[in-house]
Amino acid sequence: MKAASVIRHCVFIRFRDDIAAAARQEIYKDLEVLCGKLPGVLSFHARKNVSPEVGMDKGYSEGFIIDFADAGARDTYLDDTQHRTIGGRIVAAAVAGVEGVFVFDLDM
Repeated sequence: MKAASVIRHCVFIRFRDDIAAAARQEIYKDLEVLCGKLPGVLSFHARKNVSPEVGMDKGYSEGFIIDFADAGARDTYLDDTQHRTIGGRIVAAAVAGVEGVFVFDLDM
């Protein structure tokens, strides 16, 4: 039987220009609060991209990473009603909606 491993959930966002920094921070704060309530969340980090590699970000200027104890904890987060609401706000704030959001999970 394979041992459970940490899942690193990476989400990168191309926010529309008209979305104020305060609105972006409110989204991240709401995610942080949600993560504090769910079992199996190990960490939450939200930041702007600071890579010096010009153009490599493809316009994804900000994002967040959540580490989950295992895939089950990640799936609980994905199924959470509050997560779906916040996710809808992210899509609404992104350039071209869902096209402006990139999600990538790593099995650590």
